[in-house]
Amino acid sequence: MKIEISADKRTLQGKGASRRLRGSGKVPAVIYGGEQAAQSIEMDHNDLFHKLRLEAFHASILTLSVAGKKEPVLLRDVQMHPFKKQVLHVDFQRIDKNKKIHMKVPLHFINAEISPGVKTSGGIVTHILTEVDITCLPGDLPEFISVDLAELTAGHTLHLSDLALPKDVETVALAKGDDLPVATIVIPRSVLSEEAAGETASAEKS
Repeated sequence: MKIEISADKRTLQGKGASRRLRGSGKVPAVIYGGEQAAQSIEMDHNDLFHKLRLEAFHASILTLSVAGKKEPVLLRDVQMHPFKKQVLHVDFQRIDKNKKIHMKVPLHFINAEISPGVKTSGGIVTHILTEVDITCLPGDLPEFISVDLAELTAGHTLHLSDLALPKDVETVALAKGDDLPVATIVIPRSVLSEEAAGETASAEKS
């Protein structure tokens, strides 16, 4: 998904200027990184607020247009109001297409309903991780990574090493030798109790 956002240069600095900016429906922000100096910008609050609700906005290369000049960036930090639906500040990082980036991407779990642990054993899938740290070149950044649960049986666990990663994408933890658990299937106590009761009844009949 290609997402483009626009901003204007921000000249006034300080808390007072930021408050006035927010009062006018704008959000103060900053772009940093690369060989250029950090740049203060302002963005439309409503447009930014709705884009922040998109999962891909948090794990994609964004095209940021400032006064007509476009550059690729990553969303790096969002500050929200403690109780209002208000964005207080955002940080964007410039990227170099030839340098690897470090990013958190969401995990999408598929085929849980046909896994033996769920379909046959009546188990429940537990998501131990919902996102994963990866490194790759900007052009190889996936919006998400699929976790196929089709073969997962009850009592077993999928680990990072079991994931089918896109080409040229590495998980940070696995590169360090830490094969983290991703998902497992647990049998609820109610199902176990029913099975035990059924086995007892069968034993009594025989």
